[in-house]
Order: sequence, then structure tokens, then C-alpha cells
Amino acid sequence: PPGFVESSCRSRIFWMKLNKLLLQGKFFQLEIYDPYSGPVLLDENLASRCGYVLSEDVWGNPVFRASVLGCHVANEADELFSLTVNIKVSSFSSMRAAVTYTYPMYCSYASWASREIVCEENYMEVSVKTDVPAVSNDYTVAWMSALPETQNVAYQQWQLMFVSPSGRKRITVSDAVKLGYSFNNTLSRVYLRAPYHSNESDVSVVSGVNMNMVTSTSMYRQRWLLLLIDTTVSCPVDGISFTHTTLTWTVPRVIPTLVVQESTFLSKSIAMGVDDQVIVNPEEMNYSLEHNETHIRITIPIGAEGGKLESSISGGVYGVIYSIDLCLEHTWTDAGWQTTKYTVIKSITTPFMPQIPTVINNTVPEERLFNVAFGHFLPDVSLVAIAIGNVPFTLREAQHHGFRIYETPFSNGTKGFILEVSFDDPYVLKEYVNRNETKYTLLLNYTLSVGPEMTLYYHSAKVECVIADIEIPEAAGDCDEENLYLTLPTFGLHQYWDLYLGNKLLNRHLALTNGYLAATNSTHLILQIPLFAGGVIYEEVSFQKIKARFDVALRKVRTMETLQMFSVSCSFNSSAFIICHPDGTIMISAQMKTVPAIDMSKTKLRDSSCKPREYNEAHAFFKFHVTTCGTSVRFEGDHIIYENEISYEKETLPGQSIPTITRDPDYRLTVLCYYQAKETLVLGAFSSDPATSSPFGSGTMVPRSNTAAYRRVRQALNVVSRVSKDESFTKFYEPSMAILKQPVEPVFLEVELKDESPNVELYLENCWVARSPDFNSTPRWNITVDG
Repeated sequence: PPGFVESSCRSRIFWMKLNKLLLQGKFFQLEIYDPYSGPVLLDENLASRCGYVLSEDVWGNPVFRASVLGCHVANEADELFSLTVNIKVSSFSSMRAAVTYTYPMYCSYASWASREIVCEENYMEVSVKTDVPAVSNDYTVAWMSALPETQNVAYQQWQLMFVSPSGRKRITVSDAVKLGYSFNNTLSRVYLRAPYHSNESDVSVVSGVNMNMVTSTSMYRQRWLLLLIDTTVSCPVDGISFTHTTLTWTVPRVIPTLVVQESTFLSKSIAMGVDDQVIVNPEEMNYSLEHNETHIRITIPIGAEGGKLESSISGGVYGVIYSIDLCLEHTWTDAGWQTTKYTVIKSITTPFMPQIPTVINNTVPEERLFNVAFGHFLPDVSLVAIAIGNVPFTLREAQHHGFRIYETPFSNGTKGFILEVSFDDPYVLKEYVNRNETKYTLLLNYTLSVGPEMTLYYHSAKVECVIADIEIPEAAGDCDEENLYLTLPTFGLHQYWDLYLGNKLLNRHLALTNGYLAATNSTHLILQIPLFAGGVIYEEVSFQKIKARFDVALRKVRTMETLQMFSVSCSFNSSAFIICHPDGTIMISAQMKTVPAIDMSKTKLRDSSCKPREYNEAHAFFKFHVTTCGTSVRFEGDHIIYENEISYEKETLPGQSIPTITRDPDYRLTVLCYYQAKETLVLGAFSSDPATSSPFGSGTMVPRSNTAAYRRVRQALNVVSRVSKDESFTKFYEPSMAILKQPVEPVFLEVELKDESPNVELYLENCWVARSPDFNSTPRWNITVDG
């Protein structure tokens, strides 16, 4: 069929190439047509012995090469040559029902050199003109040693003598054929074809290159003639070296076994070729052909034109392999052989070169779109599937989902795969980080088909992008006559952050427990906090005025890191209130409406020495500790209740007899403070930090008349502490005495609970030394911490 076969003739070699595209899914065989015996099936043994090569070029096309001196080549006067090849093609490996295409090839070659040597992939061939003088004027040792053997050469018969390290061997041509050699003569030439690494061959190192050499003499005797022909042949078997960027092929410039007198050696021409084409100007293709006194060196950049760079997988690693078919022709002259034409054909393939693909994050955060480039790959690599967020997608499914995937070419001939994924895609992982940033993570797993074998290759990658796209909420505060209000956006609540009251999560349960009211709409949360609800901090309490503050902390959901404190602070005018501080301080603003009015300065607590700190015509303000002013304590359920009473000292007028006469009304006001029994009282000023302060108690004021039934109460806890002068605890300092101690001296402290109730136990939790009686004074030196 058209385009199936291409052929040429170059340097006395037939070249034939078959189009692999027309052989897809089929099997083929080559037969060499012999004019005398018919078609002969081409196999390895026949190929090396008869001067044939069947291989593939770097693109995978079958290539057949044949020497014009091959076994079945028709030769006309050593100038015109023809060879017919049968190409059998079948759909079956057994080659049944095969179609045969007969293809004749012709080659014209008249410019023979005195000696021509061809180093092919599977054979070495030397041909010599028979009109060359039988023996050089400069007799070598090898030739002189061969002369006695010629006495035994049969008349009119060619024989071969091989010289190797193991000695000399003389055999007939028919015996040489049995050993894999081919020897024959034409009208004007004698040729020997030898396989590599035969028993008669030897390997020598010439200028650092291993050379396979067969040293032989062809002998022919007639009655009046003894003909000795040097048919020695030597070919390089290595000389290939590689770097990450180049391959280099080195061949000796002078081969001693082929040059009788090196002093007369003269290079006439050196040329290189790729495939079956001579490269006239190698530098135009970035090739380098250079030579010196000892070497000829060809250097090819990896990936250069004329060769093939192919993707491959080795041990799960992606890499490339570069192949190129090179040819070297070296023509020289010397005194022994007028002209020698030396041709070497070499197919070179680099070792596997790992090329770890790179993932390039070209994302522009402001576009909120991942743009990920994955490369670089050769054209023989294709993307077949991709997993995003550990969810596999075919390319069609990925496109349908909304992912954008496309190829992009690079300037060096490679390509990459571009993937675009929105930050908001559900398969993108999102993590709140730092203060106001989101880390978007794209987990990828690429599946690629690599090379002509379509080997699957997998590559995982993680791409991250951090962008400041979270707005930290700002709160607004307000107050009315009885409540504090805190308004803040609901965006991000419970997703990125939570609200905390002290160390407790401000959830619905805590809000209901503390008496807060919460209302939400589509954008905001509104908290209503009654003035006397739990969690309210009283910054300043005075007569008829309370300065109160409510704090909540905005904390990260995962790390509990505090990002923001939201506070609302207001001053309230309150005529009547009771505040039970965590430190046991009770503050009361009592409003007393009596008829007739009483003198508020004469009101008192149970302990008549506890008078109001501030007062006017209708109000009195008391501040005292639960352990003073006659305060009693009792336990009810899980609460401790402290109770005191505000009363009025009546003014009496003496009469003539009892009863006394008074114009003042009878007035009593019972004050109650409730504390959780399991909470710890701080005996000192309370802290303004809700994260560290203990909870406030709740208080009530109950007015009652003088005739109310007497209730049995117990006195407040009586705790006494004092400092002993020594460890005997028998002598103590006076309470008002200044005590001077060095930092290393011990302090002997005694704390005593003067209460005989079996339900009360004393635990000393924290004890410290300060410069003043103020509990918040600094610096402070701890004596005991947490008991």
C-alpha cells in the first residue's frame, strides 16, 4: 500500500523502513528472495552471517538494512546491486492467511575504497580489493608467521587463518560458515563477515575504547600464485557516555590493528549521519563532531532533533529515555592500504533519567481560584483521571463538576496540565488560621498514561493558599435603665469562634441560667443582660449609682485562643439594690419609705456599730463583709445563705411610766446573699477580669415587721489568722505590729477556724504577703498556692 515502505541506498547499504501505523494490530515477517533457491526466512543467525539487520528506528518503525555484499544480493560487476524482499503481513501470530508484498531494492556503488569496513549492530564486515599487492613491503610479524602455513593450503581453494591469543587456527571457508562467518569473493573483491565476540575474536582497548577484533588472513594458492589478503576487522563495542544533558560517542581515530604504519596515517574525511542521512553541518542541529590525534567524538544534546525523547516509568518514578541512530564514516590513507573507508552504525539509548514532575502554584488569592500547573511532560503523556480531596474524577466528570482542566505547551517542547478549582468548592479543605485568615488546601492525585506502553503513573500533591478573607466581628453595646445590651454579627460563630463568659462557653444553657435573653436575626445576635444577672462586673458601686460592665471573649473554636474582648459598660441610677461580691463583700442600697419618715443616718445592721456609709432622706448605702456586722450563715441545699438585717434605732421619749412613748415607725429589712456551696470565696477585693474572678452571689432584701417570728440563726464563720514568732506557736506578734523578715527566713503562720460545727472544715487555699491590706496590691509574694 502507498506509504508502507521507504527505501534508500547509502554507503553501500540497503535501507528499508516500514510504516508502523500500517502494521498496527498485525504481525509481519521478512523473507529474502534468493534468485536460485527462492525465499529464505530472515532470522538472527541468517542476519548476522549474511549481512542483514532487522531492528526499529527510534520512532518504532521496523527497519531493515543489508550490505550490498550480502548473501542473496545480485551483483553486477561490483557496481550495480539488487535485493528482493518479501514482506508478509498477517492478522495472526501464526502468520496464516498472510498477505505478501514483494519489494525489490537497487543500489549503485562504484567508488569502492581499497579496503572498506562496516561495523553494524550485529556483524563486522571487511572487504578488500584483490588487486592489492599480496604482501606489504613492510613485512609484519603476523604476516611472516603466516607464510609457513601457506605451504599446506590446497590448490585453488580459499582458506582462512585466524590469529588470537589462544594461537593460530586455519580453516576452510565451509568450516568458517559453520562458525558463523561469511567469506566470499566477487569480481574484484574479497570480503569477510564476522559476528561479534566469536571464539576467534579478541577485545583490546584502544584510546580508552573497547574494540572487538578478528585478526585473519585469507589465503588462495594456485600453481603459479600464492595470494595472502589481510582481512582483519576491528569495531568499537562501547565508548558511550552520558550526562544529564548530553550523550557522547567516542571512537578511536587510529586503530593500530588496521594501520600498518601509523606514521603514514592521514585522515581524509570524517562525517556523521543520523538514520540514513549524512549531516553536513552538525552544528546547525546542535550536534558536535570533533576530533583530535587520538579520538573522534560526537556529542548530542539530550532531546536534540533527529532522536526521540520518550517518557518512561521505572519503579513508580517518571523519567525519560532518549534514543538516536548515529552513523560515523572515517576515511583515511596509509602506506599499507591506499584508502580505508571505516563505517560504524550505532543505535544509542540513554539510561532511564528520572524527571520528577513539579507542581507549580500559580494561584492569585484575590481571584479565589486555585490555578495549579503540573509538568513538565513529553507529548506522549496524557492525563486520564484526577482525584481532588480524595474523591476520584474522570476528566469528563471533573469538567462536569466545574473543575477546569486543560493542557498548556512550554517553550522547550514539553507540556503541562492546568487545573483550576474555586476556593469555595466543597472538595477544598478550609481551615481557620491566625487571626483573620483561611487556609485553603487542595489535595490532588494525578493519574497519567505514560509512553507508548500507556503505563499508569500516579502523583500526589498538596497545594495551599492562605488569604485574609475573614472579618473579625465588631460588637456594639448599649444600655437601658435595667439592662446591658451587646450586639454582634453571627457570621463565623460556632464555625470559626465561640463566645466565652470567663472560662465557660456562652451557650443557651448558660444564658438561661444567668438570666440573659438572646435574640438572633439573619445577621446579628443580641444579648440582653439584666443589671444584676450573673457575669456582670461592678466596676464602681456608690450611693444610688452602679457602674457595671459585661465582658465576653471571642475565642477560636479549635485552639481556644482569645481574639477579641467585647465589653459593654454603663452607669446605672438605682435606688435599691443588693450586690453579693465573690469576695464576700455585700453592698446594699436600701430605700426606706415610712410614714412618718425616719432619719436614715440612724439605720444599722445587726451589729449596731455598722452604720450606713452614705445616706439621704430616703436611702441608705451599706457595705460590709459576710464575716462582720453580725451576719449569720446557713446551708440550704447546695447554697450558702448569708443573712443580715437593716433596722432603725428608735428615738424614745421618757414617760411617767412604762411603756415608753415614741413617734418613730418600726422598720426592719432582711438582707440575704446566696452563694454556691461548692464555689470558693475570695477573701479580698474581687478581680475585674471575668476569666479569673469567682461568681457573684445573688441577693434579696426582705422587709419585715418587729413582730415577725424569731428565726434561729448561726453566726458567720469566724476565721482568725496570726503570725508566730517561732515554730513553737506559743508566742505571737501583735496584729498591728510591723514584722521584718529576710527573704530566706521562714514565716510561721497560723489560721484558725473558731467554729465548732461538725459541718464546717477549713482549707487554706491561697496565702500571700503584700505591702498593703489591699488584696489586689502588687508586688505580692506567695506563701501557698492552691492549697
